[in-house]
Amino acid sequence: MKIQTNEASALLRRMFDAAIAAAQPSLTIERHLPLRPQGRTIVIGAGKASAAMARAFESAWPWPLEGLVVTRYGHAVPCERIEVVEAAHPVPDAAGHDAARRMLERVSGLTGDDLVVSLVSGGGPSLLPLPLAGIALADKQAINRALLKSGATIAETNCVRRHLSAIKGGRLAAACHPARVCNLLLSDVPGDDPVDIASGPTVPDPTTRQDALDIVRRYGLAVPAHVMRVLESEAAETIKPADARLPRIDTTLIATPRMALEAAARVAREAGLHVHLLGDAIEGEARDVGLVLGSLALESASHQLFPTPCVLLSGGETTVTVRGPGRGGRNVEFLLALALALRGDARIHALAGDTDGVDGQEEIAGAMVTPDTLQRAWALGLRPQDALANNNGHGFFEALGDAVITGPTLTNVNDFRAILIAP
Repeated sequence: MKIQTNEASALLRRMFDAAIAAAQPSLTIERHLPLRPQGRTIVIGAGKASAAMARAFESAWPWPLEGLVVTRYGHAVPCERIEVVEAAHPVPDAAGHDAARRMLERVSGLTGDDLVVSLVSGGGPSLLPLPLAGIALADKQAINRALLKSGATIAETNCVRRHLSAIKGGRLAAACHPARVCNLLLSDVPGDDPVDIASGPTVPDPTTRQDALDIVRRYGLAVPAHVMRVLESEAAETIKPADARLPRIDTTLIATPRMALEAAARVAREAGLHVHLLGDAIEGEARDVGLVLGSLALESASHQLFPTPCVLLSGGETTVTVRGPGRGGRNVEFLLALALALRGDARIHALAGDTDGVDGQEEIAGAMVTPDTLQRAWALGLRPQDALANNNGHGFFEALGDAVITGPTLTNVNDFRAILIAP
């Protein structure tokens, strides 16, 4: 089975598109509607997919409702009964700060007859940047930038965020008491732990402020003295599972990374490929993951570690420790390392991208690697090793014309990686 480059690229893109389509809120929310309350229905939410989730919910909910969700600039969709606010991601801004404050106000003074529906997806931590007293928005912005560059895992990053926040780590859920809370979550985190989806605003948090302090010190984050004083104080402690305000919470995952990978797998099988799902929760430095998966691909191509033709599928959320001035992106950093590991093997093609359409801070989902990626780069005077050293994956793949651009996908189940290996 010989696969031409254009055929391989088209098949990889169909897999990626299928993964995105499988995680659309419009396909999943209606199956998980809560019971109608005797009182009011208040919809709140945050994340890159929250506006699409809000539209899907209000389309399926025939009774009165009201609410407020906040999403990334460019990811809003029109809703009739739910207010949609746009704010900055990944570094928060004043619009998100104001939306978080207003969200807390919306859920205050509810009764036991009321229902709060929380629609949360990835991206929420930056979109609800309401700090604890004594911490300014500028402090949150600086710490967020430092965390993004540090190489900390998403769980570690969210732990710090929760303990500096007046709304995350279960605080928004506590504010809803005594109303019933229905969480409909779209997971973008390895392991699908609700406390890490948007830093868990409406679920209890088992981690402690000491955990957050340990992470700050582990990565040598430059945190101002006044912020450290808050973090060391009792005020920084989040809402714990045994808190009396949280017994009436129901949490459902409406879409997960595995669901998206399984949709891509169906496309691959229909095309005659063996499918090997390596996991939906792969973490670590993006360049290291590229080297490891490159070695697996070469072993399969040469020694049939996995029978070919096949595709190796994986998801999760890698990290990038920023060392250079390039335009970054963990998926394109992975692909740069992968291309160097493959050394132009004629049998192997790959695609990696973020299912929300935004890799890093660029409006680019990811890119493709083909057998001639390195040769074309050298012909243009590009040095792949230098691009990797400078964290300049987007600049590298854009120059080759191999960037994958989807626009806002209105969902977010994290990274998608597919490596196609021909016989």
